[in-house]
Amino acid sequence: MSAELQTAAKVVELVRELAGRAAEAEVNVRHRALALTRFANSAIHQNVAEATTGVRLRLHLDGRTATGSTTMTSVDGLRSLVERTLAAARVTPPDPGWAGLALPAALHISAGHPGSGEHSGLAFGFDEATARATPAERAERVRAFVDAAGGLETAGYCRTEYVSAAFANTAGQAVDGRTAEAAMDGIARNQGADGVARLAAARLADLDGAALGARAAAKARAAAGPIELPPGEYEVVLEPTAVADLLQNFSVFGFNGKSYAQKQSFAEPGKEQFDPSVTIVDDPLGSRGEPAPGLPFDDEGTPARSLVLVRDGVTQAVTHDRTSAAEAGAESTGHAAATSRSWGAFPAHLRLEAGPAPATGIPGEPAAVVESARPFVAHLRRGLLVTDLWYTRVLDPKTLVVTGLTRNGVWLVEDGEITRPVGNLRFTQSYPQALGPGRVLGIGAESVLLPDSWGGAHYASPALHLASWKFTGNASG
Repeated sequence: MSAELQTAAKVVELVRELAGRAAEAEVNVRHRALALTRFANSAIHQNVAEATTGVRLRLHLDGRTATGSTTMTSVDGLRSLVERTLAAARVTPPDPGWAGLALPAALHISAGHPGSGEHSGLAFGFDEATARATPAERAERVRAFVDAAGGLETAGYCRTEYVSAAFANTAGQAVDGRTAEAAMDGIARNQGADGVARLAAARLADLDGAALGARAAAKARAAAGPIELPPGEYEVVLEPTAVADLLQNFSVFGFNGKSYAQKQSFAEPGKEQFDPSVTIVDDPLGSRGEPAPGLPFDDEGTPARSLVLVRDGVTQAVTHDRTSAAEAGAESTGHAAATSRSWGAFPAHLRLEAGPAPATGIPGEPAAVVESARPFVAHLRRGLLVTDLWYTRVLDPKTLVVTGLTRNGVWLVEDGEITRPVGNLRFTQSYPQALGPGRVLGIGAESVLLPDSWGGAHYASPALHLASWKFTGNASG
């Protein structure tokens, strides 16, 4: 039994002692070790690391629910947590939305699960070396990134994270698991133009700082001296770094079970809402080809599993915790989080399934174009190649109309060739509409695993060739 599971079991024991058998309680214990090496002006300027064990208790008694947390894991600290949470529950308003506790259930894991340990024999198994990575190992990748940029100014970070977690409740569910991940995100700057490269991985060893630095530098050099284009609808090729923003917004606002139950989501299960080439899967347990390590259970103790959200263009499902599932007349899909009762349950390991391998590449400067985007550029008569989307904000959650800006490289493509870099553009676009029936002209044959800015989420993104994208102005207006 892990230390975290022992702690969770102790809290359950204290709840029974102090609140009696009538109390319902669930306990999450999470040890998180995060280490971050930042660099700017082509030099490391900060290395920070923290390791914290947090305990969160949710207690339901006499129709009332309260939540408490602590980082004090001694017996006295845990007793204080239970006493404080119990006192809060007694003065909290009634909770008619309480959906009860998860019953004991086995986890959906096997020898190949990322949390299964170093002896799984599979390349995407839990990596002890990443969990115990040193500042020097992260610095090696930063040095390689900076050196590969060939004298351009660089900035970014390399991070590693290790999580060991456990869950227990008074209904008898008790589970634990662990994850490790690494990520690198950096830019190179040339004459005011930025190029970017980023990547997430289950193993630090899979992050090639030199390859990432060379890509960022090539983009920065190719983006210098941009022209301005007028607003309008343009055919586009979105590189995986841009596609990740689509997946993130689909996740938080589209496939969110609470938004769906409250009729604030575009999702209509059973309806063809996307192009037939589109299949989107949430896969917290990862796969050999696309390791996206996540815990094998959610914050309510429900086992995590692979969930198809869109298959062949038809929306299949949305994600639920126990509360939104009860409201929608469904079952929890294992997506509860600490904030899901307030903000809804949403998928954090989305994968847009890659397409068939195209046959051709592009002439000119291939280093500035991600591999899976090259064939689509070659078939673009006139349109834009877009590296990245940022500062995106939802204007209408029901239709998922999003406004934002491009960044880190945009190019005009004419007759299959990149002709000029383009200044950053503002867009206002419905994301589901952009991927609607007949509007997806191609999906890249290779997905790139990209990190969320804040950690804890991953997006496996291929390049996308889309029939149109609505640009409403340039960055200056």
